[in-house]
Amino acid sequence: MDTQDKDARLARAYHKMVSRVRSLVGEEESKDEPEVSKGIEAAKQKAVETGELSQEEADRLGEYLRRDLEDAARYLSDTGKALSDWLMLDLELIEEQLLDAFSQVADKTRFELALWAEQARHAQDYQTGEIIGIGTFACLHCGEQLHFHQASPLPPCPKCHHTLFQRLKRSEERS
Repeated sequence: MDTQDKDARLARAYHKMVSRVRSLVGEEESKDEPEVSKGIEAAKQKAVETGELSQEEADRLGEYLRRDLEDAARYLSDTGKALSDWLMLDLELIEEQLLDAFSQVADKTRFELALWAEQARHAQDYQTGEIIGIGTFACLHCGEQLHFHQASPLPPCPKCHHTLFQRLKRSEERS
């Protein structure tokens, strides 16, 4: 399988994982572990059981999804703004099913954010090759902005070829 096929497969798996987490969140009451964490673990396990992903791929995508959800929940909690501000995209351009699933899980994550408080205080950097969700990302070297309307692998910066990015929120938009 070539790199492009693998990247497309991983992007589809990220989307499916968001949908699975959404459907699993709220099904069970748990006092020990946050529902979103349990949902991510169950979605990873399902992806491995069905042969969609290897365990390593599922673990990696689970961490990418956790990072995206924590970042979105932190933004929603800290600013009180809409998810569209975090995404910096026109919502009409986003696949409705993915946005709905991501919104529901991000909202649930906001309530669980207190359990991840220390981890959530640190800015998240994104590296080339990681599967990222929808949104706008800025190269930390030159500031070039990349806009994503669906889950996909993060490429090197097309302007300077560096590989480290940060997700932009509407209040952080660079000119």
